[in-house]
Amino acid sequence: MGGPANGRARRAIVIGGSMSGLLVGLLLGRRGWDVDVYERVATALSGRGAGIVAQGDLIARLRALGLDTRSLGVEITTRQILEHDGTVSDRMECRQTLTAWERLWRLLRDAFPAAHYHGGRGLVGIEQSDGGVVARFADGGSAQADLLVGADGIRSTVRHACDASVGPQYAGYVAWRSLIAEGDFAPAAHAALFERMTFCLPPGEQFLGYPVAGPDDDLRVGHRRYNIVWYRPADETGRLRDLLTDETGTTHAISIPPPLIRRAAIADLMADARRLLAPQLADLAALMEEPILQPIYDLEAKRLAFGRIAIVGDAACVARPHVAAGVAKAADDAAALVDAVAEADDVPAAIRAFEAERLPVNRRIVERARHLGAYLQASQSAEEQARSRRHGIPRAVMEETAVLDFLHEA
Repeated sequence: MGGPANGRARRAIVIGGSMSGLLVGLLLGRRGWDVDVYERVATALSGRGAGIVAQGDLIARLRALGLDTRSLGVEITTRQILEHDGTVSDRMECRQTLTAWERLWRLLRDAFPAAHYHGGRGLVGIEQSDGGVVARFADGGSAQADLLVGADGIRSTVRHACDASVGPQYAGYVAWRSLIAEGDFAPAAHAALFERMTFCLPPGEQFLGYPVAGPDDDLRVGHRRYNIVWYRPADETGRLRDLLTDETGTTHAISIPPPLIRRAAIADLMADARRLLAPQLADLAALMEEPILQPIYDLEAKRLAFGRIAIVGDAACVARPHVAAGVAKAADDAAALVDAVAEADDVPAAIRAFEAERLPVNRRIVERARHLGAYLQASQSAEEQARSRRHGIPRAVMEETAVLDFLHEA
């Protein structure tokens, strides 16, 4: 272990300016490294209306960075299940902080030095040697460092350059997502729903909703939003392909921009809401002005270490949303990588140590999410049917969704 090489502060290039990239940058910077973050998108990033469960471990990481988490999100204490007729069939206590993607990203972005965050810089190539690594960008520029971190998401350019065999695997179902303004709630629905995480479970499907901050991180009562997510099975070559096809007949890969979703698909969704959901949740679904279609994918890289290159966050592992582990895992990835490399004389060896620590955790998270989501798949193997019988019953769904207790079990 040692300090800066040749008396200089060591340098890191982080590709990707989202959660994991900013967390790596902040943590390395506090350990004396010079860090530059390169993000291909020129404008401020957006989570497209995503709500996030701010897990306790994540909040602890943010506080350790000196960030103010006192107004991070909406605090709730209760979960409940609604039946098709709108009655509450089950309820449990579960204290959590619920926030919006933009709220958390802005907290991290504001903490990172603006002069070292470079938007509109897309990576096109990487070269490395025993002495360092060079990143080459689409604008013709380049940067050299001791370490390059791929934190560029599920479609990671860094991961593809290092191992093109790894990519997203469709899980067999989609999520319809939207944010509903608190002011749009009828008084009775607000009293029954807004301060709780609410589930409704049509056969083979799952609808849930919970409160998050309003626009511009507004946490004032009356100005917040309600995040709704509706998981529905969709076979890959049939229903999914149909949903990804726009009004012009163009079929999009991976996802489709919300404005391009066919009106007929939205009309079908609204009709199904009236047929399948509790009445008060169908009323919420009717308020979705421009729902987001999110096909659900698994991704699990088999390697995280490639010489002086490390991959973290969604570039390394994407689990289905049911565990709500994405940002918490990104924070743990970042902390483990920084602990490994910060004082290391041998950076490649340190990255390999990081890989050995995090690969088993990634595998555990992905498998847990697969277990929780098996009952939503358009088709199931015998093993997945067994998982459905265990994890798909209503009480299990309510107890196991968006909690990370399994990571702390012996």
